[in-house]
Amino acid sequence: MRNFVRPFQTRLRALSVALAFVLLSALAAAPAAKAQSYKVLYNFTGGSDGANPYFGSLIQDEAGNLYGTASDAGSHGYGTVFKLTKSGKQTVLYSFTGGADGGYPYATLILSGNMLYGTTGWGGSGNGYSGHGVVFQVNIKTGAETVLYTFTGGADGATSYASLVRDKEGNLYGTTYWGGANNYGTVFKVDPKTKKETVLHSFDDSDGAYPTYGLTFNPSEKTLFGTAALGGSGSYGVVFSLTIKPATYTVLYNFTGGSDGAAPSGTLALDPKGNLYGNANYGGASGAGAVFEVVPKTKQETVLYKFTGGTDGKYPNAGVIRDKKGNLYGTTNSGGSGYGVAFELTKGTETVLHSFDDTDGAYPDCGVLQDSKGNLYGTTEAGGSSGAGVVWEITP
Repeated sequence: MRNFVRPFQTRLRALSVALAFVLLSALAAAPAAKAQSYKVLYNFTGGSDGANPYFGSLIQDEAGNLYGTASDAGSHGYGTVFKLTKSGKQTVLYSFTGGADGGYPYATLILSGNMLYGTTGWGGSGNGYSGHGVVFQVNIKTGAETVLYTFTGGADGATSYASLVRDKEGNLYGTTYWGGANNYGTVFKVDPKTKKETVLHSFDDSDGAYPTYGLTFNPSEKTLFGTAALGGSGSYGVVFSLTIKPATYTVLYNFTGGSDGAAPSGTLALDPKGNLYGNANYGGASGAGAVFEVVPKTKQETVLYKFTGGTDGKYPNAGVIRDKKGNLYGTTNSGGSGYGVAFELTKGTETVLHSFDDTDGAYPDCGVLQDSKGNLYGTTEAGGSSGAGVVWEITP
């Protein structure tokens, strides 16, 4: 396990503990396993290669190489940006110093041309935790990092755990966990050409608070969709939309903390009809979390699956992805054998694809990536041969 607990994780786990007394003791029977194989592609050592890949999912280039972030360790102790080939060879593209270049990257990267774009939770305006994070780019050919924006911790936002999305003009959009006009976080835009940041929305608690994960972009409607883990009318988080021009913010759903779920976590998946899919970290029938659908046009939420907290998983702490057939894939942070699971959800039926046992990874906090062949890829924040996390693959 990592040596310290981040502010966001402290909040969510405290909330989960607070609800523990209402959890049901019954465990679900293990769902029927499909024919697939699990493989650890890389074990982080906790040294110069990095450690504890956190909220960030993996991305893949046309050659099949994987890219991601490790939130800790590296040459300077502040995390890395890495590349992993299909054969499992890892290369550190950049090692953060914790200073002006940023420190502790948590988020999924995006790739455009030879450039990776991402955020760090800390560093930038100050060393380590005295800074408020940056938006950066890394050249995959040269390993050179460029800071595109440094958060000040004021009205512009502070501490981004979130991945970015990019429009066709090259503008980057994301969220910050703190800061903004009310210190409940922001939705922001950064123009890489001018390195100018624009706050599109400042959360005020009543409309959401502490957004942690990245946004989903619907380019046809020029609309961003996202989640805030807390706040809203019931203080259990919201699903929201934000049209870019003019910047118009709308709460699509307020979670109640009951059977509908609580603390929506992860980047949302979008289907061709414009419906959204995601995870609630806790709540649901057993308090162990849920998979949900929200229809923006009607602002209605439907619970697609309620975790029992047993072999089927517990506390999904990341979003889901959706394939062309409508199947959903994701991970839970706990449950299964005690260290989390990777799962598939098909028409309300959950199948556990893998139950982590610590030796092969523990506590997956990221979403999953699916390639053109149906292979799934992800990371765990801990476990593996060195306890510093792994990159894994599930082959159908």
